[in-house]
Amino acid sequence: MSDSNSYLPPKVWVWDKANGGQFANINRPIAGATHEQALPRGKHPLQLYSLATPNGVKVTVMLEELLALGLPGAEYDAWLIRINEGDQFGSGFVEVNPNSKIPALLDCSGPQPVRVFESGSILLYLAEKFGAFVPGDPARRAECLSWLFWQMGSTPFLGGGFGHFYSYAPTKIEYAIDRYAMEVKRQMDVLNRRLGESPYVGGDEYTIADMAIWPWYGLLAKGQLYEAGEFLQVNEYPHVIRWADEIGQRPAVQRGRMVNRVNGPLESQLHERHDATDFELRTQDKLQARS
Repeated sequence: MSDSNSYLPPKVWVWDKANGGQFANINRPIAGATHEQALPRGKHPLQLYSLATPNGVKVTVMLEELLALGLPGAEYDAWLIRINEGDQFGSGFVEVNPNSKIPALLDCSGPQPVRVFESGSILLYLAEKFGAFVPGDPARRAECLSWLFWQMGSTPFLGGGFGHFYSYAPTKIEYAIDRYAMEVKRQMDVLNRRLGESPYVGGDEYTIADMAIWPWYGLLAKGQLYEAGEFLQVNEYPHVIRWADEIGQRPAVQRGRMVNRVNGPLESQLHERHDATDFELRTQDKLQARS
């Protein structure tokens, strides 16, 4: 790999498989399946294929919140997709999400299964399906969706930009880290100013905008994302911290964060979720014993 201070882009870029980095073994410049692998199906109409990254947590939180409202149609099976092992490139997963990214949802409640991919799209689909967590008033709905799509547009800077160069890149590049740290702090300031005006991101009520933003910026504000709290001086954003604490105390959020989680304390992990009672079985050994 060339020194970042002397690198000159070639006239034609060529994929270098040995470019290093934590995800070098699964990154590639082409789409499509790499192997045949059918997806499992459970007993519930909603089948989720995911991993407890921030994007995955958005959806499991939404599903647990819907169940907390007493909506039995939101019962779901959550299957673990180990992205570091390339499960997202299996033929079955690619059929549900041709972009090979988690999370992916299959709604089998109708005569034909409906595939839904991209986390923001899944949140909106579920909100409209169950009539919950999106305001009905046009002005409040617009505010909610504006913040939802703000998150979708900002994540590449926080996750793919700052997170990659700060935590995962094989070489620390000062320019790249400075560039993305500046943008992430600007976004945190945007969010902090908004939460100084209202209790929730969309206004006075808890919505899918909060569910989308909390796993990224809420965890960042609590120093639980990329271990970058001190580096980014997240204590400068008290309104974000207040909001992050309040969201994090919701029981459905706590349950949703466990689903498809494979790191952290074993008691915080629920590799697969097929029934509400599965939260009593939080280690891989217990899950295997149950099957």
